[in-house]
Amino acid sequence: MNEIKAISVTRLARRIRNLLEIEIGDLWVEGEVSNLRKQSSGHWYFSLKDESAQISCAMFSAKRRMGNEVIQDGAKVQILGETSFYEARGSTQLIVKKAQAVGLGDLQARFEALKESLNQEGLFAQERKKPLPAFPQVIGIVTSPTGAALQDMKNVLSRRAPWVKVVLYPVAVQGKGAERGIAQAIRQAGRGGDETPDPEVLIVARGGGSLEDLWNFNEEIVARAIADCPIPVVSGVGHEIDFTISDFVADLRAPTPSAAAELVVPDQLELRNRLLNLGSRLNRVVHGRIDRLSDQLDYYERGIFSQSAEQKLQRPILRIEGLERDLKNAVEESMRGRERFLAEYQLKLDHHHPREIFRRRQEKVDRITADLTSAARHTLELQQTRIDRLGSLLQALGPGSILERGFSITFGPDGEIVKSTESVSSGDELTVQVSDGKIKSRVE
Repeated sequence: MNEIKAISVTRLARRIRNLLEIEIGDLWVEGEVSNLRKQSSGHWYFSLKDESAQISCAMFSAKRRMGNEVIQDGAKVQILGETSFYEARGSTQLIVKKAQAVGLGDLQARFEALKESLNQEGLFAQERKKPLPAFPQVIGIVTSPTGAALQDMKNVLSRRAPWVKVVLYPVAVQGKGAERGIAQAIRQAGRGGDETPDPEVLIVARGGGSLEDLWNFNEEIVARAIADCPIPVVSGVGHEIDFTISDFVADLRAPTPSAAAELVVPDQLELRNRLLNLGSRLNRVVHGRIDRLSDQLDYYERGIFSQSAEQKLQRPILRIEGLERDLKNAVEESMRGRERFLAEYQLKLDHHHPREIFRRRQEKVDRITADLTSAARHTLELQQTRIDRLGSLLQALGPGSILERGFSITFGPDGEIVKSTESVSSGDELTVQVSDGKIKSRVE
């Protein structure tokens, strides 16, 4: 049996990546942006799609990439990217290098067209917006019965206003045809009259998602149902950055479902504190009024003319004396402040006076001169010591000391030192240098 030669998954993935990067490389791709996710690291991830296919895209350090401002959900763009293969997940992706706008995507174009049409009809006008009730007892909610948004809103309502009754109108908030169910639920809440209590305000909500996920709330049938609803409608669709047609038509737009629940009811803690404050204020006002009337009654009982002129003038005189004392203290304090101010500026002036600056500069020059003198003296002493040491060494090793020890130097007739017998001939006159003079000699 022949042994099968298999390669590892890592080697296969690496071959696929190399093949994609070499054979395809950089290229321009046109499509519609979907499911954009902006990470805190600065990297953006999204899908680029058309009517038949889609591909994952990654824009690393997106804020430094050219054309990043056109990357929005629903936008139709042209992207220059490198085709790559992410080995860890076994997926193909486009590494985006730059992008440029082509025009609005299909969904975004439909969104803008409907928004403009309804705005022209006046459905977004501020004057048609209905105010929310201050203390609603019954609140209707149009949302998915299984979504986290419903539980979040119930938690907020039970915490802020536990007396409120919630009436749920369960609907599908995503998928084909969901807009009809949403519109029907809004009309049912507006009509009332069934076995459930009639809501005083209606919340239309769902959690966040892509443009496609939220699209049912951009349909005209939902917008007109909200506009025709006789009770106030609060739109809490998606996250804070998401905007739908429902937000513009509703009487009030909330950034999230939880925020919508907070907007429709007051906070019980704030109400309790407000009532306590109002009770305290009312108590103080009533007792203050009673005290003032009692004082006034006592005054009338005593009679204004029961006091002497001196007594009547005593209080104004004391007040004038007090004012005079306060004025004197204020003048003295002002003068002390100005004296401190002048003293501080005098110190600053003295510090920056040319005479003071010259004195500091002269001190600095004197220090530098002293340092230079000391350094020069030290250098000269070191050089003198070195010269003395070299002189002693020269005297000890020089030719004079050698001659004094009994040695001599013999010079030939040409004045050159005789180093060998072969360098002289018979009859040559030689000069012998000894320590105390020269001796003439002849070679025999």
